[in-house]
Amino acid sequence: MPPGGLNSATLDIVYLCLFAFLAGLIDSVVGGGGLIQLPALFVFLPHVAIPTVFGTGKLSSIAGTSVSMWRYAKNVEINWHALLPAAMTAFVFSFLGARALSHFNADLLRPLILVLLISVAIYTFFKKDFGAIHAPRLAPSKEMWYGIGVGMVIGFYDGFFGPGTGSFLMFIFVGVFGFNFLTSSASAKVVNVATNLSALLYFGYKGYILYHIGIPMAISSVIGSMVGTRIALVKGSGFVRKLFLVVVSGIILKFAYDTFK
Repeated sequence: MPPGGLNSATLDIVYLCLFAFLAGLIDSVVGGGGLIQLPALFVFLPHVAIPTVFGTGKLSSIAGTSVSMWRYAKNVEINWHALLPAAMTAFVFSFLGARALSHFNADLLRPLILVLLISVAIYTFFKKDFGAIHAPRLAPSKEMWYGIGVGMVIGFYDGFFGPGTGSFLMFIFVGVFGFNFLTSSASAKVVNVATNLSALLYFGYKGYILYHIGIPMAISSVIGSMVGTRIALVKGSGFVRKLFLVVVSGIILKFAYDTFK
């Protein structure tokens, strides 16, 4: 280590913690933190095996998402009747999606996901009152079964591919369930914790986690999530809607680049 300075490995961890903080902040409000954190992991850990990069990132992600879910649960009414079945189903199907990844090429999904994301952005932009009012439109029994369906589809997608999961969850909770953007953000965290936990258990079992990097990143992600959740609760659904559009636009650009490069 240089006198009075930090060595290269330590600096890399510091930089990764900064990105984890930013990812936790953005993810706690509208999802999409993986677009910030995962590229940073690939940049600063160029010689680490891909499964280990993903596993280390999941340790950071689940820490921030869990704290975000807890803070939302204290301040926003969460429909556990619909979300617990969704979370449990997502946990199982996320694992199945991860297993399916070894048999199929996930990149084949990119054009379809790109079209879906563009449709989500256009619809949200032009429907100004979309997600402004919290007006659940499903009966309790339907909410449970719809939740299970969401858990199956989004859980499998998150395990198989992943990018944009939080944004898709928010759009579904607003458009199908009738939640406002703030409640949808809180609801998305419940399902995201389940999918992240499923993946984390798999990566941990396989030994694909660098704990000396993942733990500092997890702490940073928690701090970012606390800041982001606070901002969302203070600013309300209107702010969340605007940030949602910004993040979805960023995801679209990233997907377009990866699809057509």
